[in-house]
Amino acid sequence: MPSCHVHPLPYRCDPAAYFDRVRHAPGAVLLDAGRPAALRGRFDILSAWPQRTLTPLPHESGPAFLQRLRQGLAELGPAQAPTASELPFLGGLIGYLGYDFGRRLEQMPEQAQDDLHLPDAQFGLYAWALITDHLHSCSQLMFHPALPANERERLIRLFEAPTEAADAEFRLQAPFAADIDAPAYRRAIERIQAYIQAGDCYQVNFAQRFSARYQGDPWVAYGLLRQACPTPFAGFQALADGGAILSLSPERFLRVAQGQVETRPIKGTRPRDADSERDAAQASALLASLKDRSENLMIVDLLRNDLGRSCRTGSVKVPELFALESYPNVHHLVSAVTGELAPDKDALDLIAGSFPGGSITGAPKIRAMQIIDELEPTRRALYCGSLLYLDVRGEMDSSIAIRSLLARDGRISCWGGGGIVADSNWQAEYQESITKVQVLLQTLERTCSP
Repeated sequence: MPSCHVHPLPYRCDPAAYFDRVRHAPGAVLLDAGRPAALRGRFDILSAWPQRTLTPLPHESGPAFLQRLRQGLAELGPAQAPTASELPFLGGLIGYLGYDFGRRLEQMPEQAQDDLHLPDAQFGLYAWALITDHLHSCSQLMFHPALPANERERLIRLFEAPTEAADAEFRLQAPFAADIDAPAYRRAIERIQAYIQAGDCYQVNFAQRFSARYQGDPWVAYGLLRQACPTPFAGFQALADGGAILSLSPERFLRVAQGQVETRPIKGTRPRDADSERDAAQASALLASLKDRSENLMIVDLLRNDLGRSCRTGSVKVPELFALESYPNVHHLVSAVTGELAPDKDALDLIAGSFPGGSITGAPKIRAMQIIDELEPTRRALYCGSLLYLDVRGEMDSSIAIRSLLARDGRISCWGGGGIVADSNWQAEYQESITKVQVLLQTLERTCSP
């Protein structure tokens, strides 16, 4: 099997200096570990100039589109890593699945308005990537064997050239505004609780959207957000119309490494406090909360079922339950579910059986998604979808696209929500939906013109 070529570059802890050189290129994409401030992520992966771009056709089913993704990987061809290399990505697919890609996997009503018109998915097929390994403090260019030698040389020259200062700006034209008000939020929560009492569901994730008009370069906005809220599953994806996806997600969706599967659902949140004693009390209260532990356990059970569709019978385990993870603005309750892919299944089968993630839908999943479509006035677009890579070996990592924004047509949108159960207090849930994204909204609102 042919091996990938690698070319060493100076180590950069922050990927911005390298990504600045390609951010205006077609298909520019960055999967960002959030270093140096976020410590859980290991790799940054960036690329541009894909060999192909794949989006779903108007009436194409989810399985049919996933099969086209398989065909794209097959066209690029197999490859292996150089000896002793730990490269996470050897060429393949990088892109996003929007939440509404789930409509191509399951029958859903169509009540929520699609006013952002984001394609349900978009992937580039990339034959090179610049990969930074923060564990070993090294940056290197990875070239799939299919990439022509002259293109390898062009990319080496590009990234070895002196850095040029970027000249760009970003500003909001007005503060963010919510799409629904507090009374409407209350009515939605009460409707969800009526469904729960009627036995339709146990939990529903309900979200509200915040929007503002903007001018300038979304990459500048991403830099501001990254500084304010570094997270290990962050990412930036340029869109063909000049817009972009900006994600500051703390949550892994699905990872596949040598056939081993892991998902890490987040369910349970408390705000951080500047006072260390009060902050510790918030964390302790979250760990002790029966309500949050119950919500988390519901989603763990849902994900065990989802993974079981593609994993070897008996391999699905829960090695971590109710762990605390803390970020600049919130504490989270996080669990881990693992498994081993069945011999006749691959990472795209895993996606088909698990998307969208249970932590951002509810339980049971399909009924919860139907209720979401009824009660949220607009479609979620990117929100609660996934940013991911899948390489020619079948290695994959993906996020849940929470704490994420969509910049498009001069409008930037951000969503915040939470899981609603029978004893949820609507005022507390309303405040939590704001708390989760407040640092993102306030960071960009500082750019507003006086």
